[in-house]
Amino acid sequence: MTKSFRTALMSASLMVMVTPATAREVVTSSAAKTDPRARAAAIVARMTLDEKIALAHGLFPPMAAGKTANELIPSAGHIDGIPRLGVPLVRESDASLGVANQVEQRRGDVATALPSSLATAASFDVGIARAGGTMIGAEARAKRFNVLLAGGVNLTRDPWNGRNFEYLGEDPLLAGEMAGAHIAGVQSNHIVSTVKHLALNAQETGRMVVDARIDEASLRMSDLLAFQIAIEKGRPGSVMCAYNKVNGDWACENRHLLTDVLKRDWGYRGWVMSDWGAVHSTVKAANAGLDQQSGQELDKAMYFAGPLKDAIAKGTVPIARLDDMIVRYLTGLIETGAYDTPVPTVAQTPPYATHAEVAQRAAEAGIVLLKNDGDLLPMAVTARRIVVIGGRADVGVLSGGGSSQVRSVGGAPIEIPLASGAAMSFARYTYHASSPLKALQAALPAARVTFVDGKDVAAAAAAARAVDLAIVFATQWTTEAQDVATLALPDNQDALIAAVANAQPRTVAVLETGGPVLMPWIGSVPAVLQAWYPGQRGGAAIANILTGRVTPSGRLPITFPAAASQAPRAAPVGLDRLTSVEAQAAANPANASTFQLESFPVEYVEGANVGYRWYEKQRQRPLFAFGHGLSYTSFAYRNAVVTGGRSLNVTFDIVNTGRRAGADVPQMYVTRDGAGMPMRLAGFSRITLKPGETRRVTLTAEPRIVADYDTSLPGWRIAGGAYLVALAHNAQDRTLVKTATLEAATMKP
Repeated sequence: MTKSFRTALMSASLMVMVTPATAREVVTSSAAKTDPRARAAAIVARMTLDEKIALAHGLFPPMAAGKTANELIPSAGHIDGIPRLGVPLVRESDASLGVANQVEQRRGDVATALPSSLATAASFDVGIARAGGTMIGAEARAKRFNVLLAGGVNLTRDPWNGRNFEYLGEDPLLAGEMAGAHIAGVQSNHIVSTVKHLALNAQETGRMVVDARIDEASLRMSDLLAFQIAIEKGRPGSVMCAYNKVNGDWACENRHLLTDVLKRDWGYRGWVMSDWGAVHSTVKAANAGLDQQSGQELDKAMYFAGPLKDAIAKGTVPIARLDDMIVRYLTGLIETGAYDTPVPTVAQTPPYATHAEVAQRAAEAGIVLLKNDGDLLPMAVTARRIVVIGGRADVGVLSGGGSSQVRSVGGAPIEIPLASGAAMSFARYTYHASSPLKALQAALPAARVTFVDGKDVAAAAAAARAVDLAIVFATQWTTEAQDVATLALPDNQDALIAAVANAQPRTVAVLETGGPVLMPWIGSVPAVLQAWYPGQRGGAAIANILTGRVTPSGRLPITFPAAASQAPRAAPVGLDRLTSVEAQAAANPANASTFQLESFPVEYVEGANVGYRWYEKQRQRPLFAFGHGLSYTSFAYRNAVVTGGRSLNVTFDIVNTGRRAGADVPQMYVTRDGAGMPMRLAGFSRITLKPGETRRVTLTAEPRIVADYDTSLPGWRIAGGAYLVALAHNAQDRTLVKTATLEAATMKP
């Protein structure tokens, strides 16, 4: 860890209904001085009805001109404060990968762009996740934002989901731990982070109308467990509910999710905000547990403004529910420090150079070496003539599209508006100005490194044939609001890679993609790097991995299928319906708005067996397994001892048996012996070792991973008996499996 990186880390450093009478009683209570909820209740007790209603809905600044006397910063959201009571004004920004500025609403305002969340998840390093959150939170505060729409933890159930790059993979333990660390980092700056999108926002096709269907136990053991862990670890001030329906009810008016699970079972104290355009009612949504309507101009009505006041007057929404809504809002602000730590009155300039190191370390830790036959990488010093082909690697690295888009420091050398599609209004095809070509040229001054754009396949093959080493960059752009229709690389890039590999046996493929892609050429390409969307320092990070300045250590947080048919769903469900509606609208432009996609179901047949668990259950071998990743050094696990009793533990020696320093990610998978169920990731740790170094490590299984959810309790049940424990390099590794006996136990929901 460099000095500047350490500096970056340091510097970027029970539902209770409250009636007015109850609130008045706590004004003079000592609890109001120490407990955030009691303090919030005391403040709410002094509010008028109109003041409460004003805090229950937020503006969408691009459409809210003239609705407030306060400055509207072009961004995601705005809620006026109450100066007489000290309630702060709230400004919200999208911020999954950095402080977003999607279509440059704030002209000239840049921010540090992290690599995609999948890249961060690939590090299997909660320290990397927290550092990224800390950096984003610091920049947001400097730009006068105090609520960030970060913390995406939806499981990547389908490889073609257009928003997979914003999430943290397919495993609930990994996703929950990484999201919790990221949220904690954001909130260390005394601002709020959300966790989102509750729940089952697993595809973008028809995301506003799709009905996600799954049984209760499976939901608790998969997506909801990821949220639960993230909330426990990160303690986010707010939870954002999703666009879609869950088992028939809109997520933002789903009482089971918002009240029964989140607020009752998990004891969540903060507030539930809606996604932008996700509210469909006043009475049902408020009584179900929605606390605040966000970006109200994007909904069909301002449900939590005048209509909510009318509902209070009629008694269809109890005043106690309204008070609880506002108490939760203030509690989230108070607990995170946002209430008492005002943002600057004038925007400040963050330490961008220092923050760029955070982005680069995250990219380097998350790049995955998928294949390296013959130790082609790191580049042999004998390679004096190198050609870089395709991917616009001469100018920069690709980023994903949508609300997470960051206007990165250094600018966008390529930015192409969309001409059609659901993402057209807020997404652009964008590159960050971090050229892998220039980084390689700087790292290899003794070599001749040239570039060919790859548009002419024959010319690219000829250029590859004339050098010592060919590096092909391939890209796949994905975006919020649209799924990819195929897992094949677009724009004839598979043919390009195959032709180059046929011409030059020393070929490296570098993939900048939003998630898994098919690789029909894999048998002829000896080395493959998965670089994801590597952020604003992506070029330097890729060059450091290729040249061996950094030893690769990333592990796949999502399974790469060998064929689309291996996944639970081989294509986006509802894509045919959407295509039909779009065709009708195009054919009738005068009445285009009358053609709307109707709600349709998606049955999550895999249940809790998401990702690698599905592949094991179906006895299918993917192209690359969850947890897979190679290194330039090697590691061995020795003297493993598995113990049971009240918890399941594996203690072992990890040894760096190679000649380079590097990081490994030992993974602990468990299943009940004889149950016939797939193994589940129950523990992991990222360990950095010098050559020859040995460290004794203990992994302890997360008990809810070992357990099954029992709706009859309700709660978690660990069946007593023998359990199989695999100490593994990836989800398919079964070279070291031992048995231990666990005591029976139950846990609350």
